[in-house]
Amino acid sequence: MNIGCLGEGMIEIGGTPLRRAWGGDTLNTAVYLARQAGAAHRVHYLSALGGDSLSDALLADWADEGIDTTRVARLAGRMPGLYLVETDRHGERRFHYWRSDSAARHYFASGLDFAAIFAGLDAIYLSGITLALFPPAERTRLIEALRRAHEAGTRIWFDNNFRPALWSAAEAADAYRALLPHTDIALLTEDDEHAVFGDATPEQIIARTLAAGCGEVVLKRGAQPALAATAGETADVAPAPVKPVVDTCAAGDSFAAAYLNARLAGHDLAAALAAGHALAGMVIGYPGAIAPSTRR
Repeated sequence: MNIGCLGEGMIEIGGTPLRRAWGGDTLNTAVYLARQAGAAHRVHYLSALGGDSLSDALLADWADEGIDTTRVARLAGRMPGLYLVETDRHGERRFHYWRSDSAARHYFASGLDFAAIFAGLDAIYLSGITLALFPPAERTRLIEALRRAHEAGTRIWFDNNFRPALWSAAEAADAYRALLPHTDIALLTEDDEHAVFGDATPEQIIARTLAAGCGEVVLKRGAQPALAATAGETADVAPAPVKPVVDTCAAGDSFAAAYLNARLAGHDLAAALAAGHALAGMVIGYPGAIAPSTRR
């Protein structure tokens, strides 16, 4: 099947000494999903880059990972966004962003033809960060386009990834409520749910999301057992301890990729949760968002 991941890929600066790499939440998921799926599925990235040499290098690297980049627009005079990541001794990360004038931000504000961008896709994956990068009027148009795509049979997968520097919790809550009725699988991080909707138990979060019309809910809880539920099935699976934890960048993104790939392969909720934990556990043992590929 053809899977489109919508969002922004950026230059990543991190490590000691500082090194240049790349990442971005939906891009990370696209990379790990392409690695997991192999030839079974084609993963497209839906975004924009500039016309500069840095953008050339990013595009080449993404293509080398097996991502179809034909739907990445190129904007002359623009450049990719950048973020610097700091990690503490426990591997927890803190991000600093320079993305307000990025090619992707300009692209998402330009009145996109979503029907053309989504044409031929069997599934679309996006995140709370994706939604936040669109100006309010364009965000409304995006959610409407996703509604139409869903009604036409396209699967919609949504990760609630919330960054308060990009928008308010109230704005995020409104957008999430608008999208969830058209979502097949919602991949939720518990801390982000608390930040957007307020404190609730895991069971309340899952019940609220299913009641909104979402078909399947995954609740990621860090080192605590992850939960998954549909109307007729539930599962909870604890992760294996990981030592040392080098960098938690892309832990949730890689979890999402492995979970989705497992579900596409017909595995049940528990097996998909276990696959998510396994990949995330490997990824957090390496610095940066993208761990070395075993294909190379």
